Amino acid sequence: MAGLALLLLLAVTAAGDTSLEKDSVSLIKTIHKTSSKGLDLYLSDNLRPLRRTKRRWIITTFELEEEDKEPFPKLVGELFNNVSYNMSIRYLISGPGVNESPEVGLFSIGDDAKGHVYVHRTVDRENTPYFKIRFDVAHRVTGKIVDRSLIFIIKIKDINDNAPKFPKEEFNITIKENHNTDEPVFQVTALDKDEEDTANSRVTYSLTTQTPNLKEPRFNIDPTSGLIVISGCLDYQTASSFKLLIKARDHGTPQMSSPATVNIAIEDTNNHLPVFTKENYQLQIAEGKVGTGVLRLQVEDQDSPNTPAWRAKYKIVKGNEKEQFIIETDPETNEGILSLIKPVDYEGDSEKRLVISVENEEPLSSCHKGKPRSPPVFPISASVAVKVLDTNDAPEFHPPTLAFQKEEGVKPGTRLGVYSAVDPDVVPNKIKYKLVHDPSGWVTVDENSGIVTAVKELDRESSYVNNSVYLIIVHAIDDGVPPKTGTGTILLYLSDTNDRMPTLVTRSLEVCDKARLTPLIVKAEDDDSHPFSGPFTFKLADDSKNIKQNWRLGKSFGDSVELLMLRSLPRGKYLVPLLILDRQGFSMKQNLSVRLCHCPDGRVCEEPNSVSVSLGAIAVILAALLLFLVAGCLLLQCSRGSESRKSQANLPFEEGNQTLIKYNEESENFLSQDVNVMAPSPSLTSSRGHCDQGLCGASTMVQSRPVSGNHSSHGVQYSRHVEALHRRPRNEMVRTAGDMLNQRLYHLSNLEENMVMYQPHIYAEEGKLEISGSFSSLLTVDDELPKDFLDTLGPKFAALDEICRK
Repeated sequence: MAGLALLLLLAVTAAGDTSLEKDSVSLIKTIHKTSSKGLDLYLSDNLRPLRRTKRRWIITTFELEEEDKEPFPKLVGELFNNVSYNMSIRYLISGPGVNESPEVGLFSIGDDAKGHVYVHRTVDRENTPYFKIRFDVAHRVTGKIVDRSLIFIIKIKDINDNAPKFPKEEFNITIKENHNTDEPVFQVTALDKDEEDTANSRVTYSLTTQTPNLKEPRFNIDPTSGLIVISGCLDYQTASSFKLLIKARDHGTPQMSSPATVNIAIEDTNNHLPVFTKENYQLQIAEGKVGTGVLRLQVEDQDSPNTPAWRAKYKIVKGNEKEQFIIETDPETNEGILSLIKPVDYEGDSEKRLVISVENEEPLSSCHKGKPRSPPVFPISASVAVKVLDTNDAPEFHPPTLAFQKEEGVKPGTRLGVYSAVDPDVVPNKIKYKLVHDPSGWVTVDENSGIVTAVKELDRESSYVNNSVYLIIVHAIDDGVPPKTGTGTILLYLSDTNDRMPTLVTRSLEVCDKARLTPLIVKAEDDDSHPFSGPFTFKLADDSKNIKQNWRLGKSFGDSVELLMLRSLPRGKYLVPLLILDRQGFSMKQNLSVRLCHCPDGRVCEEPNSVSVSLGAIAVILAALLLFLVAGCLLLQCSRGSESRKSQANLPFEEGNQTLIKYNEESENFLSQDVNVMAPSPSLTSSRGHCDQGLCGASTMVQSRPVSGNHSSHGVQYSRHVEALHRRPRNEMVRTAGDMLNQRLYHLSNLEENMVMYQPHIYAEEGKLEISGSFSSLLTVDDELPKDFLDTLGPKFAALDEICRK
């Protein structure tokens, strides 16, 4: 019992695994409270009848300290389960430190029947602070687990085996010379790996040494937080750096510590003002000139070079009201560079005085009662006396740009105005004027007075006028030494008049024959400006029936209008006369040429091809052969009847000029010209006797139907050739017919592009005699000549009648 009394026992209820997982600290406290009396009561309870089924684990305190010394294995505790009273059992152990990582093989049970737990080697708490182990009890024969598992946490007891450690052994920091004493300079932190919230891991900081060791400033460190603070003002000139040795120690037994070094660099701040090396400077400059670096100003500063505390900032505080000077800082020498950016005028300021101040980029700071502060600053200044040297100045136009406003159409010789210049020199020079820019040659400038006079009529629509403004440039040249030239600009504003008429933008249009129903857009333009231009009014300039039946104007869009084709027209060229009125009602008649053509692709007109040319050539050749045949018949008939005419009264030769008369007007609807050889009508045969082959030749008629007015002259030429056949001798008739043929060929070659291919017209079936009132039936179907037309021709037809009778 004495051995058992030395053991502190803990009764553990084995009702479930989760209820057994208790904090090891509470288990240790419970074990110490358990007395030997409690153990006797427990044993006596087990001697009672078997009505009690509750079983209990009993385990001793497990005490294991890190870094424990040999020999190993060592007994660290025992365990007991009361099922051992009823059967033969064996104890089992498993989990981390036994058969699982970390530390596999660290714990074991020496005698599985007695439950003695052993440790086999040293343990480091900083690596594994505790082990969670599982205990089981099993039947020795069957191996079956006979009670619930017991989960027990073995905590490793800490010893002070680690000193506090800084992240690094040396720290380098920089602070300004005017560092605020109310703000910490730096903070150091050391970590101890021993158990937290114990004396072994609690750290205290201390400042061991300060180098240089000055009375002021002094550095201090907070023992708990490690914050480094400063008292007093820093002085870069006295000490530009400090070295602090810091120590961190714990409170364990034995006490352990480690050091660290903090290097503090002091950055110089502006505690010294820059000072000019000279207070007064002299400067001479020529008027009318500019220059960089006309003067350099030097300063001295005791602060560290090339720092904001040393770099100077210059400012012109007086005498630069016209902003003619600027001053900059040379980054290398810290000098002030004075430059002249605008010319000075001797007549305005022959002398002037500049006041220049200087200060540092960084504000000035000082120490007051051990604390830095920013005092009020009164910048140091220097004076620069500037003397302006007189030179010849160029004449000046006042104003530099002069505007004249005139109405376009001003006639030559009209005075437009005066543009004169003045000489700014103290003693004025003589000035002459010269015109240097007048692109259209509209004006002249009097060289002595500057009077501007028009030499040509002014036209606002000229290409040299931009937005109604015509630019003129004049020079004023003095006779100084050297001569100087001033430049003046004249802006001649020209107001518009209605001197331009609206015109077609394009005078010809091409239309595909398959797009006849699509409106054509006709555009117009007017060089005049508002209100003498658009919107335009469009009208058809011809009220003839032919125009009204074919064309009509549609919707107007201001500068354009729709042209509508009212009916299907054959391919060819058409002239549409238009009248376009501007806003003031001024207009001009213009012709729009519309070409109606075939478009294979539906968009672009087809060019004349070889097939149409061949057909036209064939028609010309046939007409020529027929013409020669008629000429030959006429010559033959004339030779046969020459003797019989001797006995008859001869008609005057002039009467022969009336044998061919005009039966009808040229048709405006025909777009081609044809040569028609007319056969005699039945009425002519019946009223004037028989008509043989020669007589038919005498009734030959050549007609021409032109496309447009410019071709009408060809019809007149053919009529003249017909008249010439009667006036010329017979031996020239053949040559005359040849000339007619050549002109016809030339005319048709020019019209081949516009030639319209017609289907042949059947005038009479074979074997039937067509009854026609007159030759004009070949040209028109609307106006048939009366059947007795030939009987009413009068004596002028007698010559032809005589020839036919012979």
